Amino acid sequence: MTYRVFIVDDEPFIIEGLYDIVDWAGYGLEIVGNAGNGRAALELLKHTPADLLITDISMPLMDGLELIRGARELKPELKVIVLSGYDEFAYLKEGMRLGIENYLLKPINLEELKSTLASTVNKLDAAAPEREPSPYDVRILTDNVLYRWLTGSIAAKEFDERTRLLQLKLDAPHVLIAAVRADEPILQNVDAVVATVNAGHGSDAPAVIPFRDIDGDRVLIFPLEDREAGKERAIEFLGRVKAQAPSALIAFGSVRRLADEAQLSYDEAKRAQQYFILYPSEKLVDYGKLPSVQGGAEGLFALDWSAYSKWIVAKDTAALSAQIDDDFKRMQQSGGMTPDDVRQTVLEMLIRFKLELQQMKGLEEPELFRDWFEQARGSERIHELADTVKKAAELVVESLVQDSKSPIVKIVLKHIQESYAKELTLKGLGSQYHVHPVYLGQLFQKEVKESFTEYINKYRIEQAKLLLRESQMKVQDIAKEVGYWEAGYFYKQFKKYVGISPMEYRELV
Repeated sequence: MTYRVFIVDDEPFIIEGLYDIVDWAGYGLEIVGNAGNGRAALELLKHTPADLLITDISMPLMDGLELIRGARELKPELKVIVLSGYDEFAYLKEGMRLGIENYLLKPINLEELKSTLASTVNKLDAAAPEREPSPYDVRILTDNVLYRWLTGSIAAKEFDERTRLLQLKLDAPHVLIAAVRADEPILQNVDAVVATVNAGHGSDAPAVIPFRDIDGDRVLIFPLEDREAGKERAIEFLGRVKAQAPSALIAFGSVRRLADEAQLSYDEAKRAQQYFILYPSEKLVDYGKLPSVQGGAEGLFALDWSAYSKWIVAKDTAALSAQIDDDFKRMQQSGGMTPDDVRQTVLEMLIRFKLELQQMKGLEEPELFRDWFEQARGSERIHELADTVKKAAELVVESLVQDSKSPIVKIVLKHIQESYAKELTLKGLGSQYHVHPVYLGQLFQKEVKESFTEYINKYRIEQAKLLLRESQMKVQDIAKEVGYWEAGYFYKQFKKYVGISPMEYRELV
């Protein structure tokens, strides 16, 4: 069992140091938050479940003793370790009265801190059988179990045990899965609709089971007793969600057997969600009504996209045009393809062009392709479709030519990718490549569309996500591996860009 730690100190370097000097995971602990004064900490603790509070005594706005009293009102069984720069008997006496685990003087004796943590964890373990899981615990466990179920990475026995523990009703014959993508504040509106409908539906058979997947989407599971009537009710429910969250992108898969096909419905919902690139005005996207599903284009014609990628990188419009002509000729000669099949292949080509441009330039430019998508949907002749694709290809090359990065920016980007774990600064790179750091920063911002610091942080966090998924390294070691020598700063940056902590991310993958 992992216990949650909240740290409070008005000296930031103390907080950052605590992140770094202790192998928290080794003790079965995870830091879930921190604050610079008692008042802010107490407010955060109202919404951040914690098992252990580590706090300074002397702080502005609200001192540590007052914080302990307030925090104990929220959670009477909360364990507390006090840090203090003052060897004051009055503080120690009051701390003991409040039932603290230890009163540690600054500078902190690391061995004494470790010993105190070990004894505190033993006490928490002893009380664990009586500990009721918090809503935070339940949410994280639910997210993990359901995501693993819908990606085929959990054994049947473990899944049955976890669903019983979490009281998840997944015994209907059929299921439909929907995926909702939106910013977190909008997703809270989605959660409110789910809670309202489930409250009126009765606890024995909830209308929908929500969870958060690794992409941050809110996934809605509809257990169905009847295929057709159940699907109609699910769509009506999704309409209510859309009404409360108009900007949310909502897509859903087919009705499938819950026992052995739920993963298929989830995969379909996630694939259908991508079609908002083509149908931005749609309220809901139904996988079963997508042209590729109805027309049967899958398997009839396979694009060799590696050839297209090669000519895009080379910015060779003539070669792209020849490749397009060749593919359209193959489509006409393949046999069995309907006009809808051809049109769906064209839409796939346009999506790939758009994604290729997005990957190379690092930003989305949906307005560049909107007209081509409309033309492709409205074209009735195959040469019109071919012309539309050629124009889109020319647009990609033209955009890349206009946005070609200067040699120095290319060199800096390559340097970052090869040395992201080392200390990188504009001043250092400017000196190395004989460019004024201010000019280099301005040029980088102009061509990469984000600041030097922002780019490095994003790149490092992506590398950290990879290590969290594919290795068993400790979080502190991963932080250092990707270039963060202060674990506290790594935690902050990871949560900023991913939305959850490194440990929560690892539990989901």
